[in-house]
Amino acid sequence: MKRPLFISIVILITTVIASCFVIISAADVVAAENSARLSFGIVPQQSATKLARKWTPFLVYLSKKTGYRIDFKTAKDIPTFEERCTAGEYDIAYMNPYHYTVFHESPGYNVMAKQKLKALKGIIVVKKDSTYRGPQELDGSTLAFPSPAAFAATIVTRAHFNGLGVNITPKYVSSHDSVYRSVAKGLYPAGGGVPRTFKNVEISIRDQLRVLWTSDGFTPHAIAAHKRVPAEAVKKILAVMTDMENDPEGRELLKKLNFKGLLPAQNSDWNDVRALGIDVLKLEE
Repeated sequence: MKRPLFISIVILITTVIASCFVIISAADVVAAENSARLSFGIVPQQSATKLARKWTPFLVYLSKKTGYRIDFKTAKDIPTFEERCTAGEYDIAYMNPYHYTVFHESPGYNVMAKQKLKALKGIIVVKKDSTYRGPQELDGSTLAFPSPAAFAATIVTRAHFNGLGVNITPKYVSSHDSVYRSVAKGLYPAGGGVPRTFKNVEISIRDQLRVLWTSDGFTPHAIAAHKRVPAEAVKKILAVMTDMENDPEGRELLKKLNFKGLLPAQNSDWNDVRALGIDVLKLEE
């Protein structure tokens, strides 16, 4: 009678131990999958649908070449994107120059790369048939801007108005495309944007507008990794990004983003942005 009981106890203990190994192994698999999965946040200068169409093939390419699953992420508008960067929600993010100077300090995004042969410029657009010939003529007007912290479209253009002594009232409409549509509809006499998004807006909208003014160039957007991302992952992804122009498939994907290539970057590259003293402007909501 004792032997069957002993055997039963042994079998029970063996089963429990085996179950523990299964649970531990499953946990290891999940941990491994999570460690190989990274989120890539894109500043929402355009609609999420448009950004996903442009950026997803680029991220699929990076995933294929690096072995990491890199997921497209964005936000409904720029303020929400800023909140998520502040919280460190994105593992990697494509952010404007002002955002980079802020989010490098906290929560700790470190630049990986920037566009090759690119200087970021702000523009002021007006309706094509308007009589405006210079920014000075917009004194006293309410103008459209994407968001308070949109670097070239808002900060640079508003700094120019301030320098001219031109008083304008900003109206924030959530995205670059919304600026162009609002001006085209005649809701505002002018608005701030950048050449790239103006070029990419629907032809039916762009054909109704013209560029009234263009700023000097600044260091462009940063591709930056949160400090928690392993150095090995950063190194591998950077190597693939900076070699894309040497691969026909990579070149085609860069072309769809209007990138000539990507270069390794360092924190000091954005000192021209810091020199603007943007905190003095700290544009109100």
